[in-house]
Amino acid sequence: MTSLNDDALERTLGQLVADATRDISSIVHSEVALAKAEMAADAKKAGLGAGMFVAAGTLAFLSLILLLIAAAYGLVALGLAPWLAFLIVAVVLLVVGAILVLVGKQNFDSLKGKPERAIKSTQDTIAAVRPGSN
Repeated sequence: MTSLNDDALERTLGQLVADATRDISSIVHSEVALAKAEMAADAKKAGLGAGMFVAAGTLAFLSLILLLIAAAYGLVALGLAPWLAFLIVAVVLLVVGAILVLVGKQNFDSLKGKPERAIKSTQDTIAAVRPGSN
């Protein structure tokens, strides 16, 4: 009769080990999925910030060619000296470019850089699994 109880105990212990292994695997997969989700959100913000820098550079380049000429000639038509008209237009375009750079920098500064929720969740899981933590 004791051998029947030993077999039931061994099978139960085996099932417990299998369940623990499956649970740990599930936890690890969940933590990795959470980290991926957080990093994807940061990558989107980084892309938006990079897009702002590209837009700023493109606008600055095209503005130097097109707007400097058109706006400066418009100011010359109003009676300003040509050198002063071109200087005014250049300063205005540089201010617009500086504003776009600052907006892009704010997007980069808002990045976390690491998956904080995944790290916290993993630390909590480790603390819960550690012997003597209860």
